[in-house]
Amino acid sequence: MPEDAIRALLLEEEEGKIVANLTQVSEVDLPDGDVTVKIDYSTLNYKDGMILTGKGRLVRNYPHIPGVDFSGVVETSNSEYFKPGDRVVLNGWRVGENRWGGYTTKTRIKSDYLVHLPENISNKQAMGIGTAGYTAMLAIIALEEHGLMSGVEGEILVTGAGGGVGSVAVSILANLGYNVTASTGREEVHTFLRNLGATSIIMRSELEEPIKGPLGSERWLGAIDNVGGVILSNLLASMKYDASCAAVGLAASPKLDTTVVPFLLRGVKLLGIDSVMCPKKRRIEAWERLSKDLPMDKLSGVMKIVPLSEIVGYADKILQGQVQGRIVVDVKN
Repeated sequence: MPEDAIRALLLEEEEGKIVANLTQVSEVDLPDGDVTVKIDYSTLNYKDGMILTGKGRLVRNYPHIPGVDFSGVVETSNSEYFKPGDRVVLNGWRVGENRWGGYTTKTRIKSDYLVHLPENISNKQAMGIGTAGYTAMLAIIALEEHGLMSGVEGEILVTGAGGGVGSVAVSILANLGYNVTASTGREEVHTFLRNLGATSIIMRSELEEPIKGPLGSERWLGAIDNVGGVILSNLLASMKYDASCAAVGLAASPKLDTTVVPFLLRGVKLLGIDSVMCPKKRRIEAWERLSKDLPMDKLSGVMKIVPLSEIVGYADKILQGQVQGRIVVDVKN
């Protein structure tokens, strides 16, 4: 393949089925934008799994290049904020959904979508963190803005802790000195979570047990919920007075069966975390905090590097909850 060839995983719709082919695309086919980026790494997130399998109709126009985030180096720029050679990262803005994403060796993008990578985070580490870790940081910042402080006695709960957002959240919170309880439905990830810093682990089934009445006993000083549904409802009824719960993934269900009682009688706060259309100032803050608060020595244990040529085989696995930690996609291979 010529050095200037643009290699990409191209999705096409054939007779109602989504077909993925590793191919070459032309530079004239790239989307509009004022910055051209040579991409080094992307990731496989839950949303990527849905796109690769055609579930949820997240993509409606084909052909399409998926990949909801990426890290790389600026090749050309018409933006005053970026120059050739700058290392950049992208999360959100419906990239990989409404417009071509990171499963390619080169793309054009609007400069507003990009953030400079902090010096102490490599391009590979940036995708080890990825949209999942970035979202975890957004949740932690929101909790802290609503009163969460390390050193205060009490448990911080992270649900769906074996996944991408949950595992990075556990690692960051533990590194900041919080007492972290991790919840998972998989016994095989207990050692993994303890190595990340979880002080205790509870099974998902425990959080699904019905609570009699609108309020349960006060237990959680704060929470990051990646599951939704009945677990989120039960969490809200079990928060300590004036505590906050950051809702992120809602993988189980977006439905919320609750009353106003936790909010009125305990001052519980439900914080919605959206990593897609997040303002640039907050995105910059999140990456700066990640560079300081995420223990990079633990990150390698969370990452699995997979070449672009093999990524399709992992799509169903991540949808079935069989992926532990972070899948980093090496788009060069």
